[in-house]
Amino acid sequence: MLFDKKSLSRLIIPLVLEQTLAITVGMADTMMISSVGEAAVSGVSLVDMFNNLIISVLAALATGGAVVTSQFIGAGKKEEACRSARQLLCTAGGITLLVSALVILAREPILHLFFGRIETDVMGNAVIYLVITALSFPFLAIYNACAALYRSMGNSQITLKVSLLMNGINVAGNAICVFGLHMGVAGVAVPSLVSRAVAGIVLYGLLKRPGDLIYIERGPFRLEWDIVKKVLFIGIPSGIENGIFQLGRVLVVSIIAGFGTVQIAANGVANSLDSMGCIVGQAMSLAMISVVGRCVGAGDLNQVKYYTRKLLGITYLWTALVNSLILLSLSWILSLYGLEQETTDLAYILVMIHNGMAIFLWPASFVLPNMLRACNDVRFTMVVAIFSMCAFRVGFSYVFGVHMGMGAIGVWIAMLMDWTFRVMCFVGRYCVGAWKRHCAL
Repeated sequence: MLFDKKSLSRLIIPLVLEQTLAITVGMADTMMISSVGEAAVSGVSLVDMFNNLIISVLAALATGGAVVTSQFIGAGKKEEACRSARQLLCTAGGITLLVSALVILAREPILHLFFGRIETDVMGNAVIYLVITALSFPFLAIYNACAALYRSMGNSQITLKVSLLMNGINVAGNAICVFGLHMGVAGVAVPSLVSRAVAGIVLYGLLKRPGDLIYIERGPFRLEWDIVKKVLFIGIPSGIENGIFQLGRVLVVSIIAGFGTVQIAANGVANSLDSMGCIVGQAMSLAMISVVGRCVGAGDLNQVKYYTRKLLGITYLWTALVNSLILLSLSWILSLYGLEQETTDLAYILVMIHNGMAIFLWPASFVLPNMLRACNDVRFTMVVAIFSMCAFRVGFSYVFGVHMGMGAIGVWIAMLMDWTFRVMCFVGRYCVGAWKRHCAL
């Protein structure tokens, strides 16, 4: 077997801790900005949706690099793995610099395009937050690429340690800037910029050590199209898929934005709590890429199936446990946000919808497709995700939320329809075995 129990634990446990850290820090950010007012919470939550769109598209490059590198490692081709790492970092960094500049220059038109007419105080906070966070995109791209490469090596302890540093800087900076310096929305954005810059630089520096399985060689950069094409073969369909998925979420939030500040704020708070219920799933999604990618590189499809079932089973078990704990303590958790009662009540309903159904649907909907991507079956996942997002999450959000007057609750019911369709398609694809013919690419 390519992975024994100990090596899987060394990969998965730090990933779970890293995801937990990221989610809890995100919740701390939301709680801190809540002290500035609901207009600030709404502005930050809207921009975070747009930022997630940009970041997810760029993160698809890291996914492409991780798949290619994992396959090279599984095939025992260390030199090609190192070359792919170098190409990934340079490509991701260059593209992200351009994107960051475009977002900053077109900040107000972008916000109006995605969210339409929103209240003046919400828009003011959103513009400040967008400009500062856009400056961090290149650093975050380098961090994500380096982290993906370390996970390909099975060394997630390094990324956990750097994540501790990054999030420690972020939380301490938020506390100082929000409560001490009273910087408002900027008090949350500036520490994010600083922490991402530090993390990206540190992780890049560590990746230059020749003793690692994969490392970045010193010297002038030369574009190697044969490797870049392999990365983009995975990265482009994944980027389109992620982009459409996040764009759909932005469009859904733009629908919610028309329901007023209370529903925007409740949606933002619920999103932060929903992420807690998917912590193990997010970690397993990353682990699935590394583990299955190595099995594909080694040409062992039996191990692909074995580890897919094993990782998916672990995901379902822990997703059920974590979400059950959240639902049992939900009233107490929401009381920490200090929001108006109407906002708190709506957030309670939204979390109940999401976390209750995530126990049954989320792993197969979002972890299983990463197994298909690691097998180079990226076009299928792209088509399914785009169709499902457009037809169910966006289309029925309008039907339930606006036409039937159900508001944010109707939007979240439409989300469950999206999940159900995805599960049917991805489970069916796995059981039929159509993914096998892509493994030789």
